[in-house]
Amino acid sequence: MIRVDVDVGIASVRYARSEVMSETSGDRRSESPSGEAFMEPRGAFVTLNTYPDRMLRGCIGYPYPVFSLAKTISEAARAACHDPRFPVLTAEEAKSVTVEVTVLTVPEPLKASNPNEIIESVKIGRDGLILEYKGYRGLLLPQVPVEQGWDVLDYLQGLSYKAGLHYDAWAQPEARLFRFEGEIFHETEPFGEIERGEQDVL
Repeated sequence: MIRVDVDVGIASVRYARSEVMSETSGDRRSESPSGEAFMEPRGAFVTLNTYPDRMLRGCIGYPYPVFSLAKTISEAARAACHDPRFPVLTAEEAKSVTVEVTVLTVPEPLKASNPNEIIESVKIGRDGLILEYKGYRGLLLPQVPVEQGWDVLDYLQGLSYKAGLHYDAWAQPEARLFRFEGEIFHETEPFGEIERGEQDVL
């Protein structure tokens, strides 16, 4: 697993929170966090969950390190307020969601030559996955199968559905799979303390 300094993780969530509040209220952008870690190119996702039931309310991110970590968090946080799967997040509603930031490693090809090897290679709680097949693409963060109680086969089928494909698309010879790891930091309640998320690797 990657290890992100806890101070960086806390600052990441606080910055994402400030960008969410700024986006929903129409205020100017908040001040970007300083430090070398936030200048380095990193992929990251920002997830918004309802509280206390923790239902998904928005999740947008960039899997590849195309921007600095600060810019990635800013762009993802603001875009998560407009996740096309949900109504636009209002300023009032933003006060009642929790903010989560997942900082990613660079995706790399999953080295497996057949479906059985793929299943053996994937570790629940460690691996986020990207599927590319016939112009379709889907991504699931490593915490998703843990939260859903999925085994590896469920995870791969869920990834195929996320890409808009048949459940066994992941097993097709032309399919391309990539894995990445992520480290999670999240608010325990809206505007509350920030904790590092721990995922059991199965």
